[in-house]
Amino acid sequence: MISILATCLLSLTVALVAAWGALALWYKAPRGLRIAGAVFWAALGAACIGAMWCGRLGTAVVVFALAHGLLLIWWRSLRPSNHRDWADDVAQTVGGKIDGSVVTLDKVRDFEWRSNSDYTPRWTTRSYDLAQLHSLDMIVSSWARPSIAHMLISFGFSEQDYVAFSVEIRRDKQQSFSEIGGFFKEFELVVIAADERDIVRLRTNIRREQTYLFRLNLDPAAMRALFLAYVAEANRLVREPRFYHTIMGNCTTVLYRMLRRIVHRLPFSYRVLLSGYMPEYFYGIGYLDQRYPLEELRALGYVSERGRLADQSPTYSTDIRRGIPPL
Repeated sequence: MISILATCLLSLTVALVAAWGALALWYKAPRGLRIAGAVFWAALGAACIGAMWCGRLGTAVVVFALAHGLLLIWWRSLRPSNHRDWADDVAQTVGGKIDGSVVTLDKVRDFEWRSNSDYTPRWTTRSYDLAQLHSLDMIVSSWARPSIAHMLISFGFSEQDYVAFSVEIRRDKQQSFSEIGGFFKEFELVVIAADERDIVRLRTNIRREQTYLFRLNLDPAAMRALFLAYVAEANRLVREPRFYHTIMGNCTTVLYRMLRRIVHRLPFSYRVLLSGYMPEYFYGIGYLDQRYPLEELRALGYVSERGRLADQSPTYSTDIRRGIPPL
């Protein structure tokens, strides 16, 4: 009975490890070898499990362990890069220079979007005086399941002078987004800084996503520190590229790590891993307006329709905030 239970546990372990290996080969082996590599690895796992149940448990475990060790050596040899044929919207990564209270951002995205595939690319250089920073907003946009969303952090310097930071996948021109691929080093990580008429309008008007804006209640020193943390993260990625990870290295977990260094004792929650629940997380720790229930803040902050009406308005940032109570 014990030997049968042990064989069952070993078989389950081999099956899970083989599944991981097959997916790793599917996503990261050279393009011409991906299907063959994944099929071979799955077949190897199945053969080892079969051998276990035929009385050759020791041999099967040793063979599979050696093969998996070789696979891990290859996996650890994979390195992220800043030099690929990137998709246009992530072709540049922002960089920043600090001179006193003034931060100059290079490669701020300001695309004019007509559709997902029809756009005029623009990358600009802009300067921001942190002494004039007056607001901090979280913009959450979902397209399928409400638990999965993309999050932008927007800093306001005047009525129309906003810059939004977005931590995104950096895909090449042949790739499309894959949540599973994000677990297997398929994409690099990139920090984009963009004008709201680019990055928010893209979601409200072009992609027709469900988009909400929430005002974040941080003191001025913390807001400035968070802005500088985004700049430092972007500069670091220019020097040392990293892989995107669907859970551990995405738009919310990167923000969480930055905030934890700024405010300290920031509680962890599963909501940090499920980006669509970040409003619940921030409301729970008091970073959203406590005068209103969260659902009322969500309704007041629904900017999809206001964004579609504002469209190309020169007062786009003001227009999408109409009706959202100030802190």
